[in-house]
Amino acid sequence: QVQLVESGGGLVQPGGSLRLSCAASGFTLDVYAIGWFRQAPGKEREGVSCIRNSDGETYYADSVKGRFTISRDNAKNTVYLQMNSLKPEDTAVYYCATDHLSTIVAGTPHYWGKGTLVTVSS
Repeated sequence: QVQLVESGGGLVQPGGSLRLSCAASGFTLDVYAIGWFRQAPGKEREGVSCIRNSDGETYYADSVKGRFTISRDNAKNTVYLQMNSLKPEDTAVYYCATDHLSTIVAGTPHYWGKGTLVTVSS
């Protein structure tokens, strides 16, 4: 059974950093890609970043490029999202999801975690 559990959210001041974790079970990271998505209050969900299962190639939304870094630890079957230089507009519930890369890029992965809240505020 595929499961994803996010952790690491919280309250941080503008300019600060957080690292989100996505612990996967029921599959290994070389089988499916992993994507991070976020949804801010009153806004549509948007893709943030993803990492390809076959070779670990990474992709980022323009809004986070240069500030966020996605990585994985195959031994722990966990994917991370390091978020630096956080801005108030990064405030959202962050979800990780898994499926084939094309489905993640399309924004319609089959498996989702329950999300973790990130609040950027002074």
